[in-house]
Amino acid sequence: MRRGTIRDVLTEVADEIRRLESDDDSLGGIVVGLPRRLDGRETEQTVRVRRFADRLRALTALPLAFQDERLSSREAERRLALVERDWRRRKRTLDAAAAAVILQDHLDQAR
Repeated sequence: MRRGTIRDVLTEVADEIRRLESDDDSLGGIVVGLPRRLDGRETEQTVRVRRFADRLRALTALPLAFQDERLSSREAERRLALVERDWRRRKRTLDAAAAAVILQDHLDQAR
């Protein structure tokens, strides 16, 4: 995703959600990683993510859930290291792997 104003990013995300909804009717909701300090306290980024999610909710009818993202990057790095020894290659996919960890945590908690 390219960087831009918050409005640009929201529009791009909402457009992608609409595209996914039209391609696959099994899209059931949106999971947003919520950054927090290790002790659970909120950060400046937590407030920004909540604000972003509130604005995103206004653009889609899908339910939106927050998922604690503490240590998700560390867990993703650990998992990637099992299959890729080169840290430069792991770094390229770390964000996507962390997103997968966040989503899996959300699904595990929903059971």
